[in-house]
Amino acid sequence: MTTVADHTTRTPPRPGSHPQVARPTRDHPAAAHLFLVGWGLLVTLPLLWAVVSSLKTDREILTSPWTLPAVPRFDNWSRAWSQASIGSYFLNSAIVVGSALVLTMLLGALLAYALARYPFPGNRIVYHLFVAGMLFPVFLALVPLFFVVEQLGLLGTYPGLILVYTAYALPFTVFFLHAFFRGLPTALAEAAFLDGCSHWGVFFRVMLPLARPGLVSIAIFNFLGLWNQYLLPLVLNPDPDRYVLAQGLAALSVSQGYRSDWSGLFAGLTIAMLPVLAAYVLFQRQIRTGLTAGAIR
Repeated sequence: MTTVADHTTRTPPRPGSHPQVARPTRDHPAAAHLFLVGWGLLVTLPLLWAVVSSLKTDREILTSPWTLPAVPRFDNWSRAWSQASIGSYFLNSAIVVGSALVLTMLLGALLAYALARYPFPGNRIVYHLFVAGMLFPVFLALVPLFFVVEQLGLLGTYPGLILVYTAYALPFTVFFLHAFFRGLPTALAEAAFLDGCSHWGVFFRVMLPLARPGLVSIAIFNFLGLWNQYLLPLVLNPDPDRYVLAQGLAALSVSQGYRSDWSGLFAGLTIAMLPVLAAYVLFQRQIRTGLTAGAIR
């Protein structure tokens, strides 16, 4: 039985017209895979070339740069570590970056948790100030930052670099962890409060373990950014005895280049790359997990 609505809603097709059929979109996985392979080669080949060159003699680097070394020269690494002071630069970077990373993760987690779970007047203002900190170019603050650190008596010292590194990494850390803490279930915190747990206990015993994927991801990102930092120590760390690895490599490229010690230079570059590569290889699964969890939240 047909109704009036059926006659009014159904319109017969026009003579000579064909019903339009939605065409399925075509994916091109081969093109995407080809692009990813090309990108991977573009990133990997220079790294491999630097590692291979660090095992050659200076003559082999200049005469046959694209071939494997006839005999691997691992003494280039020991010479760069001792004679070129890469060892002391490496130790300085480990102290500064390690201390700044611990301080950044502790303060960033506390700030992100407070902004995400405790409503108070000005909460959004404080959060957006941290977000705005990511948009501020660091080179615009170098001159006032230099005078502030100098007046505090921290110029060319470990504490000065550690505090500046921490302030540099805090905005992105708070922004990244804020989404994780907002997405954590409130029922678990309420159950912990009912069991007599304090606010500090809820944070350290309940919320912090639940946010572990985000903590690992942001720790890796901060480590990579701080380990490769060059502009801040260049301005705030004029003491050659406290050069971090980026400064040391820049000085090494000048001195070793004039002395034609190219094998020592490539060995120093390889030593500087090893911590970054090791961090990514060991924690690549946690990085993907953290990014996926952050996108879902």
